[in-house]
Amino acid sequence: QVHLVESGGGLVQAGGSLRLSCAASGRTFTIDAMGWFRQAPGKDREFVAAIRWSAGYTYYADSVKGRFTISRDNAKNTVYLQMNSLKPEDTALYYCAARTYYSTNYYGEHDYDSWGQGTQVTVSS
Repeated sequence: QVHLVESGGGLVQAGGSLRLSCAASGRTFTIDAMGWFRQAPGKDREFVAAIRWSAGYTYYADSVKGRFTISRDNAKNTVYLQMNSLKPEDTALYYCAARTYYSTNYYGEHDYDSWGQGTQVTVSS
């Protein structure tokens, strides 16, 4: 089992930046990939970005490409989401997720087996 704790959310004006962090603990040696999802009020949870833990390959939703960057620090068992040029439509509860088995899929909630509690990001216009 992997335990995930997110941090770094907050309130920011449109055009601003935030960096989210997700610290993993527990059986971190089993992590194959980590990702970020978000859920806005009244909407389904959606994929934002993912990273292959060992190789560092990254994957993004079209809506955030060029604005968000996912990265990881293997030594700290931490994944980051740098969010630039934020828009009001980025407002959501952001969740960190981890997968502890091998897969080549990254975009669905079912592709991950551990989840954090979420951190709120609010972008004002």
